[in-house]
Amino acid sequence: MIQLFRFLHPYRIQICFVLVLVFLQSLAELFLPTLMKDIVNIGIVQGDVPYIVKLGGLMLLVTLAGAVFTVLSSYYSSKVAMGFGRIVRGKVFTHVGNFSLQEFDKIGTASLITRTTNDITQVQQVLIMMMRMMIMAPMMCIGGMIMAIYVDAKLSLVFVAVIPFLALVIWLIARKGIPLFKAMQIKLDKLNLVLRESLTGVRVLRSFNRTEHEKIRFDYANLDLTETAIKVNKIMAFMMPVMMLTLNLSTLAIIWFGAIRIDSGHMFVGDLMAFIQYAMQILFSLIMVSMMFVMIPRASASAVRINEVLDMVPDIKDPIHTLGEPLRAQQGYVEFRDVSFSYPGAEQPAISDISFRLVAGEVTAIIGGTGSGKSTMLNLILRFYDVNQGSILVDGMDIRMISQETLRARIGYVPQTSLLFTGSIAENIRYGKKDATDEEVQHAAEIAQAAEFITEMKEGYNAVIAQGGTNVSGGQKQRLSIARALVRRPEIYLFDDSFSALDFRTDAKLRAALKEETAQSTMLIVAQRVSTVMAADRIIVMDDGRMMGIGNHQELMRTCEVYREIVFSQLSAEEEESA
Repeated sequence: MIQLFRFLHPYRIQICFVLVLVFLQSLAELFLPTLMKDIVNIGIVQGDVPYIVKLGGLMLLVTLAGAVFTVLSSYYSSKVAMGFGRIVRGKVFTHVGNFSLQEFDKIGTASLITRTTNDITQVQQVLIMMMRMMIMAPMMCIGGMIMAIYVDAKLSLVFVAVIPFLALVIWLIARKGIPLFKAMQIKLDKLNLVLRESLTGVRVLRSFNRTEHEKIRFDYANLDLTETAIKVNKIMAFMMPVMMLTLNLSTLAIIWFGAIRIDSGHMFVGDLMAFIQYAMQILFSLIMVSMMFVMIPRASASAVRINEVLDMVPDIKDPIHTLGEPLRAQQGYVEFRDVSFSYPGAEQPAISDISFRLVAGEVTAIIGGTGSGKSTMLNLILRFYDVNQGSILVDGMDIRMISQETLRARIGYVPQTSLLFTGSIAENIRYGKKDATDEEVQHAAEIAQAAEFITEMKEGYNAVIAQGGTNVSGGQKQRLSIARALVRRPEIYLFDDSFSALDFRTDAKLRAALKEETAQSTMLIVAQRVSTVMAADRIIVMDDGRMMGIGNHQELMRTCEVYREIVFSQLSAEEEESA
């Protein structure tokens, strides 16, 4: 957790101010029993009313000052903790934004959400307590001990028996609680994962009548977390009764032995009253420490999980020294040179020994069965993953020698699963080019065959897209995703099965419009439909991660058995002859 406190640097002045306020608050509380002792020993015993009024007024002023210090320290400690949480969340969010897909696969989306929200909140809450209790408790304990010894040293021997016992109880409880708090955060991840899958997949659950199954999964994860929470709270609940019992027994012992010392003339009544208050302050400071030990283990477990994210070095990094900008003379040039790639933990490579070239002005399509490596090739061009063997060149340079921002600025990507963001249609299209004019947005929508349904909406391009794009159809989402890629007018277009939700008429119109719009660019299309790829200048046929053929439709029909099987499985004999 200490490692995270480096983010407190902007608040060092406020933290010092809080420490001064807590110090003054502690002095005020330590001064009050002494004043009360003098009121009893001098004012009451001697019947000196003016003295009682004088010290009583002073006690009132000290109490008011202590209250002001308490309020101010609470305000500034909360302000520092909230600012700290904001900084850490920003750091985590920014750092996660640099992760490759391998890091996301390693940690998991649900866990990243938990670490960015719940875990940081746990550390934030403990920070508030640390700035007040962990500073105040030692001061009150040490100050109370000094004042108690000053009042009566022999009676202070009561603490010799009490304090080691309380310290042992706190240590034993913390030792049992820390592993359980760590387990709770992991089980909270699991609960979030089940909940996230249930909410995002609600249509599938209902269509297959699996709602009850998911309810059982959620109940199991929820019960697992609950049982762990109950177990750890039982351990922590044991602490307070032990503390209070020790406190009351200590008070009883102090009164017992104090009465004996008063009777023998070694102590005054006011001294005993002050001593009891100092004893309460000492023991309550230990209770504050025990409360910290309730929260610190869980916050420590959360801090470890946050640091795990912050310390994770992305596998894909920009080069320290680049060879310069990609060659503009080879704009849109893409080449695979003996590329092989395996996903982490996979038994078989996703693609093996792939070599081909793409040039500007040509349309290249990739076709093949499910799991043949089509989408993997697009992910490698975008450098979502790095190749295991071989190299990929864009504009004549190895993409590992180009910054990720420079590389992706040259690419317009349409993913297999269309994803829209909350906001207007125009904002979603401008996601591809933030400074796009209204004319550019409308032109991109027209090419993507989206203008018709957009203009039919009441608010047109200002119509709001719901979270996840649930208020538009699958085909409409695909067309908006295509418009988002078109508006940036890149030199390389990557379409990952981006026409699957379109009807044949819209598909044909879109491909015709794209051919004219992207005449000077390189286009790589991953598709399942033969009708989508037949007109491509070059078709790459994939099967089980290997390239089985490359050429145009007529060439592949003569030379590639795999391609012929795909064609015959989708087109009738008449359609194939006409094609």
